[in-house]
Amino acid sequence: MNLTLKIWRQPNGSAAGEMVTYPITDVSEDMSFLEMLDVLNERLTAEGQEPVAFDSDCREGICGMCGLMINGVAHGPEVTTTCQLHMRSFSDGDVVTIEPWRASGFPVLRDLAVDRSAFDRIIDAGGYVSVNTGAAPDAHASPVPKENADRAFDAATCISCGACVAACPNGSASLFLGAKITHLAELPQGQAERYTRVLNMVHQHDLEGFGGCTNIGECTAVCPKEIPQDVIATLNKDMRHALWHRV
Repeated sequence: MNLTLKIWRQPNGSAAGEMVTYPITDVSEDMSFLEMLDVLNERLTAEGQEPVAFDSDCREGICGMCGLMINGVAHGPEVTTTCQLHMRSFSDGDVVTIEPWRASGFPVLRDLAVDRSAFDRIIDAGGYVSVNTGAAPDAHASPVPKENADRAFDAATCISCGACVAACPNGSASLFLGAKITHLAELPQGQAERYTRVLNMVHQHDLEGFGGCTNIGECTAVCPKEIPQDVIATLNKDMRHALWHRV
């Protein structure tokens, strides 16, 4: 398979960037998208050119580091992570445009790599449960109804990749934020800090420059873990409750 790649190149966060075209040949349909970029970088290195910077870690769809905009879609044409996208999703002769996440909360570091530390600061603001350390409690010590446990587990599958932000016209991280809020809100251990948590995390979300949610739904359409949009409803409900009782 022969492809034409149009890749965003930017030497650092303060420099201007541009799209650069690279032809690539003999691409196997069994390659992952990142493996294809590895092949390109090997060629660029051999030619004495600067390789394309992009994020990756586990390459198993778990860590959330690999996000790219591919032909204008977060993670590309399949609902999966970029590292799990395979070249059989493309056709011989295709032109593939590759860009970093585009959001004020994710500044470009270099080429396709962005700074996702805003998500870490949101978690630091309240995405945890404060408990005393010591021996682990018995598994049945805090009974959780199956419906709540299932919803908490579904929300906890969020890998913080940022695709929801990249896809949202408002640059909102509400799906990510809603997943983190819902995960703990469904469990008894999360109740003591439930409303201070939502106030602090939403405040940090706004400080990081992420936009507001208008329920367009682009976030769920690209989420590789298929986080349901109703976690945003839980976020909004808890926020209203917290504001009402604070007043």
